[in-house]
Amino acid sequence: MTKIIARIKGGIGNQLFCYAAARRLALANNAELVIDNVTGFVRDRQYFRHYALHHFQIPCRTATAAERLEPLDRYRRAIIKWLSRRKAFSERRYLEQEKQEFDDRLLTLKIKGTLYLDGYWQSEGYFKDVETKIREDLRIIPPIDTANKEMAARIKDSLAVAVHFRFFDPPGVEGRHNTSASYYQRASNLIESRTYSPHYFVFSDYPEIAEALIALPKERVTVISHNKGDENAYADLWLMTQCKHFIIANSTFSWWGAWLGENADTIVIAPNIVVRGITSWGFKGLIPKRWLLV
Repeated sequence: MTKIIARIKGGIGNQLFCYAAARRLALANNAELVIDNVTGFVRDRQYFRHYALHHFQIPCRTATAAERLEPLDRYRRAIIKWLSRRKAFSERRYLEQEKQEFDDRLLTLKIKGTLYLDGYWQSEGYFKDVETKIREDLRIIPPIDTANKEMAARIKDSLAVAVHFRFFDPPGVEGRHNTSASYYQRASNLIESRTYSPHYFVFSDYPEIAEALIALPKERVTVISHNKGDENAYADLWLMTQCKHFIIANSTFSWWGAWLGENADTIVIAPNIVVRGITSWGFKGLIPKRWLLV
């Protein structure tokens, strides 16, 4: 039986990229997709991320201990990786992402037996041809608490623009990974020129500081701050998808908020920057051509 075991890792945005590329590869090869929801998180002592795809309508089972290469998974994985790197791309049993830019070799890969897939695969190009299926799988199971229900109703009752600020460098610290305040000013000016009296819903890991960076009348800005912690990130993502237009950060979280929420007349604005380091942005294939770079 042909099978792909996808190693899911990172924050919720990167987890969605891991899944979407693996799902398309499985569909193209008539293979079973199995989700490894453990090994990408169990030793994450830096960010303490958790598996979050159970909040979506994903139809795949999770991997067994044997499929996760347990026991001694670190050592067994290292051996399989070492052996695979010495083979041609199409012959590898363990396929690691080799470059951040879009790699079209994944689209024509023919699977034999079991393949371990390990990478972020951050491009719509890896799954654009099965977009309908991916959107169906990635319907978010809505949160059921009153605060999120009421906020969703407010969003639906307005011409809502989701604005995401992601602080990779802490506020007040000199760094080069955060999107600048001037970007948000240019982006909001563009939204203002194309819409009539929109309302801006601000999402951020530092919501109060993000609010101060929006140079707009306070009565037209609502800051979303009630979904605390990584375990509630899916709720912010769900609220974001309820919006009409999007101003995203250099973040895969807001990338997916915009992608899952967009329709034919949606405006999505993304930062036109190139960043490398603790985060990466601006590489080939990341931003869909229909989105606006500012």
